[in-house]
This record gives sequence, C-alpha cells and structure tokens, in this order.
Amino acid sequence: MAGRINDEDIALVRERARIDDVIRDYVALRPAGGGSFKGLCPFHDEKTPSFTVSPVRGFFHCFGCGEGGDVITFLQRQQNLGFVEAVQVLADRYGVTLRTVDDGDGTGPSPGLRKRVLEANEAAQGFFAEQLSSPEAITARQFLNQRGFTREHAEHFALGYAPRGGSALRQHLRRAGFEDEVLKAAGLMRDGGRDFFVGRLLWPIRDSASAVLGFGARRIHDDDRLPAKYINTPETPVYKKSQVLYGLDLARRAIGKRGQAVIVEGYTDVMAAHISGVDTAVASCGTAFGADHARRLQRLLGTRDGGHAEVIFTFDGDEAGQKAALKAYDIDKELSAQTYVAVEPSGLDPCDLWLRDGQAAVRELVARRIPLYRFVMAHIVGSYDLDHADGRLSALRQAAPLAASIRDRSRVEIFERDLAAATGMDLAAVRREVARAAKGQRATMPAPAEPTVEASPWPSPADPRYRLERDTIKLLLQQPFAFDASWNSLREEEFEHPAYAEAFRLLAPLEPSDTWTRDLVAAAPTAEAAAFLRMLSLEPLYRSDPDERYVLEHTDRLHLVALDRRITAHKARIQRLNAVEREAEHQEMFTELMGLELERKRLLEGLERS
Repeated sequence: MAGRINDEDIALVRERARIDDVIRDYVALRPAGGGSFKGLCPFHDEKTPSFTVSPVRGFFHCFGCGEGGDVITFLQRQQNLGFVEAVQVLADRYGVTLRTVDDGDGTGPSPGLRKRVLEANEAAQGFFAEQLSSPEAITARQFLNQRGFTREHAEHFALGYAPRGGSALRQHLRRAGFEDEVLKAAGLMRDGGRDFFVGRLLWPIRDSASAVLGFGARRIHDDDRLPAKYINTPETPVYKKSQVLYGLDLARRAIGKRGQAVIVEGYTDVMAAHISGVDTAVASCGTAFGADHARRLQRLLGTRDGGHAEVIFTFDGDEAGQKAALKAYDIDKELSAQTYVAVEPSGLDPCDLWLRDGQAAVRELVARRIPLYRFVMAHIVGSYDLDHADGRLSALRQAAPLAASIRDRSRVEIFERDLAAATGMDLAAVRREVARAAKGQRATMPAPAEPTVEASPWPSPADPRYRLERDTIKLLLQQPFAFDASWNSLREEEFEHPAYAEAFRLLAPLEPSDTWTRDLVAAAPTAEAAAFLRMLSLEPLYRSDPDERYVLEHTDRLHLVALDRRITAHKARIQRLNAVEREAEHQEMFTELMGLELERKRLLEGLERS
C-alpha cells in the first residue's frame, strides 16, 4: 500500500471493532464485574483466569504474563500479523474503508481501491478453483497427479485453473460487479482486456491474514506462447513480490509457535513440505528470498532469543543453490534467529524428494540442517587451492570473518575447529585470525546509540508501602469524574514511588472524558509507561462502585501519609539547626511545622467524621 493509513480511519476501526467481540473468537470470556470480562490467557499456559478485557476502555491485559494492548494489538499478537495487516483485517470485518495518506508522489491508490482489489482476488480465486474440475483442466489435473498430489491436496491449497479462452475471468467478474479499473489494478486483466492468466495452473498467494494478494501460475500446455514456466501477479496495491511469501497463511501459526521457518524454492515444494509435516514451510514468489521477506518472517518469529528461533533454507546442491546460499547469508543480519541450510545430497528439491522417498525423507532433510555459516565456509574454502600455503592462508582470511555472524557464541570454538580442519591450518593460527577479523569488524561498526532513559520500574501490587498510591492512581484512571477539578488537590510530590508520580504527572494536565484511559495510554511517552497505565486501568478496585465521598476519603488518606513524611523531614531539619546561631530561621521553620501539624489535625478530624 502506497502511503500510510489515514489516522482517522485507524481510530474508526478501533471504535467499531469492539474488543470483547474480537477476543471471543479466541478466548472464552465471563463477566468479571464493572463491565469487564475474564478468561484464560491465550498467550501463556494458565489454569486460573488472569486475562482481563474491558470493552469500555478498549483494552486487554493479562496479569499473569503482562501482555496487553488494544484490539489491534491483540489481533497482531494472536494472528502473527503486522500492524497494517491487523488494521486491514478489522477494517474488512467491520466495514471500514481505509484511505491512505499519500507519500507525496501523487501515486497513491484511490480510496477503497485496496478493498476492491482484495475482493476481486477472492472472487477470482473461487472462479479458478471451480475451473480446476472442468474438462479443459485435465492437463492441470494430470500434472498434479504425476507429482503425487490428490484432489484433496488441491482443495486444501486452493489450487485453480485459468481457462484458455482469454476473457473468461473478466466476463465472470464483470457479472459479479467488478469494473475493469479494479481488474487492472488487481493484475487480473491486461491493458487490451485479455485475462492476465490464461491456460495455467494457479496457486493463490495469501498474506498471513489469509487475504488473496495475487497468484502464481505454471505453464502446463506445450503451445503456451509465454516463454516463462512460471508467471506471477504483477505489482499491485496489495501484491509486492519482495514481501509476499507463498504458504504464509498456512504456516504463520506454526512459525510463531515453534520459532521456526523453513524456506523452500517453489509452490510444489511448499505443498510437499506441509503434507510431510513440515508445516513451517514458505516460499518467495517470482523473486529470490530478500531482506523484506526476512523482516516479515522475523515479525512472525518474534523477539525471542536467537538461539531458540531458526530459519532453515533448502537449496539445490548445484551452483545455483550455492549462489542462493551466499545471497541468504548476505541478508542474515535481518534475522535475529539462527540460520541453517538443508541440502539434499542427491540434488532433489523437497517435492521430488517427497515423490521418490516419501514424507519421512522430507522431514529428515530438515532435521539434517547444518548452520548456514558452515555451508558458506565450505563454499569459500573450496574455492581456494589448499595444496599451497598461500591458498590455505587466503581461505583462512576469507572465512574468518564468518565467526562474527555466529549469534551463539558457544559455537565459535566449533567454527574455529571446523575451519582449522577444512584449511589444514593450526588451530592457534585460526583463533588468532578469527580474533583479528572480529576486532576489525568491531572497529568498523557504528558507535552505539546513546542509552535512552527507561521508564520507572513497575512497583509490585503486593508491596504494602505503596498500596495507597496504587489505589489512588487506579481511581484516577477508572473513576476520573469522581474527583473535583483539582483532582482533590493531589500533587505529584505526594506520590513517593517514581512510577506512580510519573503516572500522575501524565494525567494531571488532562481533562477527563469518555475516552480518558485510551487517550492517556496513547499519549504515554514510552511503551513501558503506556503498558503501566493500561494495566492499572484494568486492575480491579477494592470497591467496585466508588462514589465521590469514598474517593475524597481515599485521597485525604494519601494527603495525610504525604503530610506525615513532610512533618518527619521538617522535625529532622529543625533538630539539625542551631537555634542560638540561627534563631530567626529556627523560628520560621517551627512556625511552618505548627502549620503542618494543624493541617494534619484537620485531615484526621475529617476522616474520623466520615
């Protein structure tokens, strides 16, 4: 999508997408009082519900694992979606037309075009799937049958067939109400009015939310005039070949759950892998796996420790496979996961391997993976004449920098031993060269950014020292209209814990409203502060229906505690002061102390009367 989504449309999505309705698709919720709901957290294992949802505030928060956010955040986390994808899914569900703010080049799509393109693609996919059963599609069915794919497989992967007539799809979609402008924008029709895909077997390419972005098509007829064996949807408002991955809709849950992604090279390879139980397999479409693909996968894998997430590339053992491995190594920096390569010694791709040796062979191929750096090291070393000292030294110097890419530092020693064995060099010499290469890489790295100031550490809700402060902030967030215009004369310095003081400082200048907590969270300066405010806005109050009198009594107690601290500090200062030498100052401070004591007495009397 060119440009960015209009902020007003995002706000409208949040308004229309009632958070409890969305979450009920994944979590059984029960009433928890105050208009909130509780259920078992979908993000960690628990037996006692600690997952709270507030439709009034538009938030969810798990008091067990700390996950929290709004309806968009939930869908991102639950479905492994990016922000834009989650907004688009909700917009489609709740009938919001998303507009984009143009980046400035004037080429952004017209309002609503993206939605119409997606609808056209979905309709086209249904049409193509029906055509696969037609008499004309017998060649396509024979192609699938020869590769071991059954009718059930074709239905599972939603395969289709584009008729040879040249305008069958256009006529079908025009009857369904789609204009030529939309069909061109979707890449379904060429400028002359002819269907883009003609006489080909098709695979729908979906995003992680299962929306059809485009198609991949294979030549199956000998008289097909297009020379390319495979063609793909051209660039459209929704299809960007450098970003899409075939099979992502089927693999996204498994990728997020297992922390693993397997990269194969073709559509049938993805099918064979999934059929064989490797349900984390995906493939790039019409282009090599690149940096944008890597970043998209990284979002699915999450930010877990790199040692526990892995990306496995499968390559042919030929020269093309070697080049693909080197290219993958170049974009390794885009991934925080460990990278591996799985190569079948016989040179078969996963589909041919599955057809020849069965499902177990495909699983074994993935299980035999080796670290990508080791594969690249072997390629580098193999390009030098190791029979001569100069060749061995050059191979060592060329391969040594690979050590810097090894995220698991415990494997560096293994790498050094492997490199010593591969080059025939002394282990001590290899270690010196690796250390020199690592030092050189550190010297050329950009200086680290200045450290940012972290938000105040979250205080424990069980800490009795700050229970009154916590309760007061919760009342401010959840019952702001029970306070007077001065927030019952509360002051930031009355909150002893810095996190509660910061929370009050953020909310004090604002006017309460129906979207009070949502606005506060949105205005928080850091993600940590936003999470803290959101958590307190959902944490149960000790009294479920606090009125103005209760709130006033509560804040008076906080005034009293803060006043006691001031009186104690004042008395200590007076004791340290020499009353003879600094008589005037001593008298002034004593007068101030009397005033503080009178204020304390007034507060105590008020609390006793209530």
